[in-house]
Amino acid sequence: MSLVLVALLLSTLPLRAGDVPGQAQLLENGAYGTALTDRIKGAKRRIICAFYLFRTGKSAGNRPRAVAAELIAASRRGVEVTVILEGGKPVGTENRATARLLSQGGVRVLFPTRRVTTHAKAVSIDDRYALIGSHNLTQSALLHNNELSVMLDSPPLAAKVRGYLEQLK
Repeated sequence: MSLVLVALLLSTLPLRAGDVPGQAQLLENGAYGTALTDRIKGAKRRIICAFYLFRTGKSAGNRPRAVAAELIAASRRGVEVTVILEGGKPVGTENRATARLLSQGGVRVLFPTRRVTTHAKAVSIDDRYALIGSHNLTQSALLHNNELSVMLDSPPLAAKVRGYLEQLK
């Protein structure tokens, strides 16, 4: 489904591939978590992201909890951080637990009110980086599953991803 989102975003751009400056990096399996946290650490202005499932456990070495900690740290250093999560069944309970953790740390968390499932897994950072793909923020997705996402270093595409995510609110 997430790769369909990439195709949709690319097809709606009034730009040809040769007109879009930037680079794409394939993020296989566990490489996603490192790339995401590195970009969050470097964020200066704004992070907006949407995830179908963001499960922060309490076990040592929990990678989604580390992502949450970086989002909180970014918020505390003045970055505008917005996380959009699915609130319906079957993931709503776990997402609400993560929302409490993030909100207590100053992160703005939203649950779209429309009766459409928010299944996106997308991030826009500083209107420069966009990460789109299959990764939810779970220990399994960040450590064990076969997952595939793309990180784009492209201001035009990152701005388009931000615009898409903002309309989910």
